Amino acid sequence: MTRATLTLVLLLGSAAAALAQQATDAVAPEAATETATPADSFGPLTDAARAALAAKAEGKAVTGQNWMITAANPLAVEAGAKVLAAGGSAADAMIAVQAVLGLVEPQSSGLGGGAFLVWYDAETGELTTLDGRETAPLAATPTLFLKDDGQPMEFMEAVVGGRSVGIPGTPALLEAAHRRWGKANWSGLFDDAIRLAEGGFTVSPRLAGLVAEEGDALQTEAATTAYFFPGGQGVAAGATLTNPAYAATLRKLASEGADGFYQGAVAEGIVAAVRGAKNPGLLSMQDLAAYRVIERPAVCVEYRAHDVCGMGPPSSGGLTVGQILGMLGGYDLAALGAENPESWRLIGDASRLAFADRGRFMADSDHVPMPTEGLIDPAYLAERGKLLSGDDSLPEVSAGAPGWSHAALWGQDTSLELPSTTHISIVDGDGNALSMTTTIENGFGSRVMTGGFLLNNELTDFSFETHDAAGWPIANALAPGKRPRSSMAPTIVMKDGKPAMVIGSPGGSRIIGYVARAIIAHLDWGMDIQAAVAAPNILNRFGPMDVEAGLPAALTEGLTAMGFTLNETDLTSGLQGIVIGPEGLSGGADPRREGIALGG
Repeated sequence: MTRATLTLVLLLGSAAAALAQQATDAVAPEAATETATPADSFGPLTDAARAALAAKAEGKAVTGQNWMITAANPLAVEAGAKVLAAGGSAADAMIAVQAVLGLVEPQSSGLGGGAFLVWYDAETGELTTLDGRETAPLAATPTLFLKDDGQPMEFMEAVVGGRSVGIPGTPALLEAAHRRWGKANWSGLFDDAIRLAEGGFTVSPRLAGLVAEEGDALQTEAATTAYFFPGGQGVAAGATLTNPAYAATLRKLASEGADGFYQGAVAEGIVAAVRGAKNPGLLSMQDLAAYRVIERPAVCVEYRAHDVCGMGPPSSGGLTVGQILGMLGGYDLAALGAENPESWRLIGDASRLAFADRGRFMADSDHVPMPTEGLIDPAYLAERGKLLSGDDSLPEVSAGAPGWSHAALWGQDTSLELPSTTHISIVDGDGNALSMTTTIENGFGSRVMTGGFLLNNELTDFSFETHDAAGWPIANALAPGKRPRSSMAPTIVMKDGKPAMVIGSPGGSRIIGYVARAIIAHLDWGMDIQAAVAAPNILNRFGPMDVEAGLPAALTEGLTAMGFTLNETDLTSGLQGIVIGPEGLSGGADPRREGIALGG
């Protein structure tokens, strides 16, 4: 362990209370504390899961020789580990994990949302990315979130109800992944989730805290209120909660495949819930039947003799993480160290430059022309990286010109993307690797529930406005059939053609900074995977430097002296990571959330 690693590990331990799990934005409901959650908070767990919780509390990585899995809740990880131990593939295990997460962590992801998946195939050596992002209904128009006077709606006014619901993509993505890479019987992969839904699961402290903080905001729709506030009281930590409606939906999915979701009774329930909500939406049966998963090229950027590969448009995650790292390639962060304000000046201003490009150029490339290759061209990133060569924070940043003659035609997008979401990282016994970030967008999504699951509010990831203040059109404006821009950044880091690290996180637009920071912590500062995911978050998107409480005074004073305004806040990352090394596999789970890593 390097000196920087040891210092940050000790720092994390001393600042555990400051790393309480709370919202990263004041209006976001993803806010519940979790500091070394006791194993009995989840009901009966295997000895391995209990040991994994203890290892996380002690700051130790979990090791394995054959397979490794890490996700946001022990019950979900146990379901996936059972599949891997029986010889199933990473795709099989992911399905089992997602099915359970949709039950025990319903505010973050589920059947009513969407996902991006990055897959490394050990047999072929190929990387594949699958886009299971939600789409806008065909009846939607660019003015969906404008009021009668032409002004944008307030964000939460737009979120709550059916108006914000996009066509879910997660069920189709589960089926697409299984058809390509599954080994186990499809229907059996839902068994654990069905058992827990029918027999009951123990409400975790995180879920109970989030429900309590939502309060009245989670009680606008009858089905949602009945589930989360039985008898008029919010579900309590340690209580047993059943969800027979979710079990019935899973049985439909298990027996009929994705058609059981996108057609028939489940689909009819979705449309009725969206159109019957107090803030009704436009989704139709035709929209659901027409949904398709799209295979897209991976986005890869070279960094420290590794290839950092992620999801391309409509995600901005792979591009923006790649831009940050590409701009930092000419600076010796390893020599500077993790405690040096200069390291964080470079990382923070590289992120600001990348976010300027993100806001202007990045959107669904099936609907708008995008300079995707230019944004990660090494020459372009090297030139942008020269802007970091000073001593102080950049006074201002603006988008560059990434080798595209029409680049100046897009305006700056200021749309919000708030933290919720969850991440799954898996390496199976055959050496396949999977990184999947999955979401319903805001915590509890649209707050509309049907079939035992919550529906997303993904349409609010579009720009509410169609043009910026200067009159330029916004690339991420809403359009029929379009997929909203995302910051989800499922990532596989390659070394000599094989995976070396599998990483990802929830956290809204801060996902990008969390993932980039974890990669730097491992590759530059030599941290093991648990130290890398647990290290304090320091990031910058738009100027102010977001920092967690408890940082050394020398670091915060140094950043302030460089001209940064520090915004001390709770940065609720949920990093889930795996490192593949010569001695085997090691896994780490973010202590800011309830997840664990398990290996075998």
